[in-house]
Amino acid sequence: MRPGLAELPPLYAKRRAVFPKAVDGLYRRIKWGWMGVTLAIYYGTPWLRWDRGPYAPDQAVLVDLAHRRFYMAGIEIWPHEFYFVAGLLIMAGIGLFIVTSAVGRAWCGYSCPQTVWTDLFQHVDRLIDGDRNAQLRLQNAPWTAEKSAKRGLKWAVYLVVSFWTGGAWILYFADAPTLVRAFWSGEAAPVAYATVGILTATTFVLGGVLREQVCIYMCPWPRIQTAMLDENSLTVTYKDWRGEPRGSVKQHGGARIGDCIDCHQCVAVCPTGIDIREGAQVGCITCALCIDACDAVMAQIGRAPRLIDYVTLQGAEAEQAGAPRQQPLRAILRPRVLVYFGVWCAIGAGLLFALGTRRHIDISADRDRNPPYMQLSDGALRNAYTVKLRNMESRPRALEIGLLGVDGAVMWSDDMPRSQAARALRRTVAADQAAPLRIYVTAPAGTPAQDFSFTVRALDAEGGSDSHQTRFDAPGDER
Repeated sequence: MRPGLAELPPLYAKRRAVFPKAVDGLYRRIKWGWMGVTLAIYYGTPWLRWDRGPYAPDQAVLVDLAHRRFYMAGIEIWPHEFYFVAGLLIMAGIGLFIVTSAVGRAWCGYSCPQTVWTDLFQHVDRLIDGDRNAQLRLQNAPWTAEKSAKRGLKWAVYLVVSFWTGGAWILYFADAPTLVRAFWSGEAAPVAYATVGILTATTFVLGGVLREQVCIYMCPWPRIQTAMLDENSLTVTYKDWRGEPRGSVKQHGGARIGDCIDCHQCVAVCPTGIDIREGAQVGCITCALCIDACDAVMAQIGRAPRLIDYVTLQGAEAEQAGAPRQQPLRAILRPRVLVYFGVWCAIGAGLLFALGTRRHIDISADRDRNPPYMQLSDGALRNAYTVKLRNMESRPRALEIGLLGVDGAVMWSDDMPRSQAARALRRTVAADQAAPLRIYVTAPAGTPAQDFSFTVRALDAEGGSDSHQTRFDAPGDER
């Protein structure tokens, strides 16, 4: 064995179960309120209705995979408009940058689904097993009828919560009332049952079993967010210059004793089981429950609050030097955060502008390439195209397709005789549909190859138009 090898730390440390203690305070109440908001949004959104007329679904938020549509209130996104979804994802990413730059891992501590459901399961633990000390006693107790009953009840509640979590997810992809009836009657698609089963299992395991291990070992965000923190970012910090050296309030002697009495309440309430007094670490999710616990102890022993506090590195150094406590709002309203926020607003404004100015009718055309053209018996040249008309309104619309270019050319479609060929055709497209047409364009003999456009215009009072450029092939064309 090489010298010093025995002193190396083990590559794997067995997990120590975490049993957070209940605490009351400002940040715990914020977590209660925000958990209620996030859970209400997740479980309740599929049941909200939005009247879009008789030809469109009335679910407020719907990802309609069957018809390739995304609905959100009065907004409808088509597949060719995926840039709107990409823009929303970019805004979500920049939003995370804003939150992290301003208040550290507050997303992890308050809004992350892993945190929300873990917090919910921990409240179930307290409801059935009791608070921290009771949970520890039950954990170490032998398996008796009482312990088995409590474990069975708790896991049953976990399973119910996990099942409703998976069930709520599939409601975003189909009409919620209809899918619920089909699900319980056994008539839903197999993929619905499979999805609910998978999400039930993952919610149970991640929120009920792994818990803090997801945050510490599985999630990449704690590693990424360090690149977005600086000395002006608010983080939960133990003020060691005030708390050290630690000692009991009953300790006597001439030595100076810090404010920290080593009560371990900050550790007892931590959902990931870390000791914030050891400094910044990957397990801290910035939930600030340790602040509530420490403030309660400071109030009991008559010492100043905020021994553990939301503070920036720069603010902590200034406070250690004797400056007054930094106000959190000043740390948030700083140039870097405001620049991020400005970029976020600019992207949002651009998306809103594009949404407000987009066309509600659309035309696209693909020309046949094999053969590129046909020469008819009278010498005329014929090209074939697959033209797609889109009606993005929730009502049928009468549209006129026209030719722009290729002098003397006329067109007809598969559903009409060639004798009715003309420069313009009229078709009615159903509400919220894309209608494909097989169109043939015929030009007089000797017509050269050239670019031209198919045009479409609405014939109703609302109007609107669009065009798509393509090419007319002829002999001698090398393109």
